Amino acid sequence: MKKFVLATSALAVLLSGCAGMSDTQRNTGIGAGVGALGGAAIGSATGGNSRAIGTGAAVGAAAGALGGYLWSQRMEAQKREMQAATQGTGIAVTQTQNNELKLAIPSDVSFDTGRSTIKPNFVPILNQFANGLRNNPNAEVRIIGHTDSTGTDAINNPLSVERAASTRDYLIARGVPQQAFRIEGRGSREPIADNNNDAGRAQNRRVEIYVGERPQG
Repeated sequence: MKKFVLATSALAVLLSGCAGMSDTQRNTGIGAGVGALGGAAIGSATGGNSRAIGTGAAVGAAAGALGGYLWSQRMEAQKREMQAATQGTGIAVTQTQNNELKLAIPSDVSFDTGRSTIKPNFVPILNQFANGLRNNPNAEVRIIGHTDSTGTDAINNPLSVERAASTRDYLIARGVPQQAFRIEGRGSREPIADNNNDAGRAQNRRVEIYVGERPQG
């Protein structure tokens, strides 16, 4: 129990010192601290001896530190490249709170209504994106397809998956490793605009791409 209290106190000190850290340092540090605290609790629950507590804290710290993504110079460079490549297209390129690079791609750039075939003006953007991914062997890529509320779930759900799959397949054909990808289809379940008008439906028909970089082991 004493070790657990000490771990709690250490975590409080860590949190109080996070103000001057970068996002990457703060996320990794907090993850390690929370992991260590959880590990100490596990060790305490397994009998309270110092060896068990120490082992639990070490395992917990390692798991916590690996819980988030790394925002590296390579990720920052790809963000800037994609912002330049997508300027004026309506594509939003941002860094998420979890240190992922996010591309939100509306349907007027990516796919025609009811189709999963990549539009010609989407091709140069994907080509540029593939260049950055090929240079990042630690990248993990999630591609999520969305639709508007027009039509039934029986149509929208597979269509959203097909759009994500088309985007993935194009990037694989440009040399990005297949194992880097995970795709999902959300159908019309996650609108970002009003489905009661044409402008809102156009925003909801979209593909979102997330890229995270794991620290090298």
